[in-house]
Amino acid sequence: MATMAAIGALRLPSSASNATSISSSRKPSATQSLFFSASTLCGDKLISKMATGSPGTKRTPSIVSPKAVSDSKNSQTCLDPDASRSVLGIILGGGAGTRLYPLTKKRAKPAVPLGANYRLIDIPVSNCLNSNISKIYVLTQFNSASLNRHLSRAYASNMGGYKNEGFVEVLAAQQSPENPNWFQGTADAVRQYLWLLEEHNILEFLVLAGDHLYRMDYERFIQAHRETDADITVAALPMDEKRATAFGLMKIDEEDVMLNLLRDKFPGANDFGSEVIPGATSIGLRVQAYLYDGYWEDIGTIEAFYNANLGITKKPLPDFSFYDRSAPIYTQPRYLPPSKMLDADVTDSVIGEGCVIKNCKIHHSVVGLRSCISEGAIIEDTLLMGADYYETDADRRFLSAKGSVPIGIGKNSHIKRAIIDKNARIGDNVKIINSDNVQEAARETDGYFIKSGIVTVIKDALIPSGTAI
Repeated sequence: MATMAAIGALRLPSSASNATSISSSRKPSATQSLFFSASTLCGDKLISKMATGSPGTKRTPSIVSPKAVSDSKNSQTCLDPDASRSVLGIILGGGAGTRLYPLTKKRAKPAVPLGANYRLIDIPVSNCLNSNISKIYVLTQFNSASLNRHLSRAYASNMGGYKNEGFVEVLAAQQSPENPNWFQGTADAVRQYLWLLEEHNILEFLVLAGDHLYRMDYERFIQAHRETDADITVAALPMDEKRATAFGLMKIDEEDVMLNLLRDKFPGANDFGSEVIPGATSIGLRVQAYLYDGYWEDIGTIEAFYNANLGITKKPLPDFSFYDRSAPIYTQPRYLPPSKMLDADVTDSVIGEGCVIKNCKIHHSVVGLRSCISEGAIIEDTLLMGADYYETDADRRFLSAKGSVPIGIGKNSHIKRAIIDKNARIGDNVKIINSDNVQEAARETDGYFIKSGIVTVIKDALIPSGTAI
C-alpha cells in the first residue's frame, strides 16, 4: 500500500473538440494538466470536461508503471518550456481545520506558525519558488485574515520584476449569481475559479495543499509527468499500515503499477480522491504514480503538528531542515534584533528571532519570535509560538503593578509537553505539566485544550499566576 502524499497531476483537454483525441494523440501542446495535492480535490466541471466526447466513444483504462524517485537524489531537469512560463501554482488554503483546533480558532491552517520563524504556507510557496514557479494563487475561505496579511507582507506582488511577472495572490471564496454557494471542498474551490485560471497561457496547473511539511523539487515531478505522458500523475508516499489508514490509499502491484484508488477515505463529494482520480481511470485516462521517498508530514492534528515542530530539534539531523542552502524556506522579513539570552541554560532547542530569555532553563523546545521568558522558568518538550508584538518595559511594569500578566512566560513557571500559542500571558509560578496525564479536555473558558495529552494554550489567553494544569 501507499498513501497519497504531496501532489498529483490531472491532464485536461484544452477544449471539448479535442477531448476524444486523448487516447490517440497525446501531445502536450494540445492539452493542459492539473497537478494536485494529497487528499482532497474534485469537481463535476473537471470530470464533465474529461467526459466530453463523441457519442459511443469507449475508453479502455490505461495504467502505467510509476517511478520510484527521491528529491534527495541529484539529477538534472530540463523543462521545455520552463516552469516559470508553463506552470501556474495553486495552493489550497484548507477547510475549517477542526482537528487542529484551537490553533485554528483565529487563523486558517496554513497561517499556523511553524519552526519558530515561519508559517505553514511558507512551505509550499517556497517549494514553488525553489522550483522556478513564480505564478502562485492561494485559495482561502476560513479565518483567512491572518493568512492574507502574511502573504501580502512576505511575497511581493511583482516577484522577479516585470519580465518574470511572478506573483503570490489570494483568491478568496466568493458568491456569484451562477454559484451562490461557498467552496464545498478543495476541488470545488479550483472549479469555481477555473474561469480565472484558464486565462493564463500555461501548460500545467500545480495544485498543492497548504498544510503539509516537506521539501520537493516540483520541476522533477513535472518532468516525470511530461515524460510519461500521463493524464494523471499522483505523488505517493509509502508508509506503514498504522499511519496509512489515516489517509487516502492507493493500491499498487509488485511492479508499482497503480491498480486502484480505494475510496474508503473519501466519502464526500467535491473531492479529487473520490471523484477525479477514479473517474479518470474509468474513462481511460492514463494514471501515473510518482513515488516520493523524502520526509513528508500532514500537519492535520495537534499531535502531528507538535511532533513536526519538535522534530526540527532532533540530533544529529532534524526530520525537516530549514538550513538547506539550495532550497531555502522564505517568509516575511520582520527586521527583528538577535535573540538575547541572559544566564540561560538552553539545550537541544531552536530559538526564533527577537527573543528575550532570562536565567531560565530550556530543553528540547522550539521558541517562537519575540518570546519573553522570565527568571526561573523551565521549558521542556514545548512549542512556544511567541508574540505578534513587544510590550515595552514600562508596559510590563505597569501590568505587573496592577496584578495583571505581561505577554510571555512568568517567573518560576514550569511548562512541559505543551503548545503555547501567540500572545499568551502565562503568570508567575504556573505549572503546565499535565501531571494527571489527561488525554482529552476542552477548557476553552480557562484558556486551554488538551488533545493527545498535549496541553495547548489558546492565542491571547491569560493563565493567572499560581495556576496548575
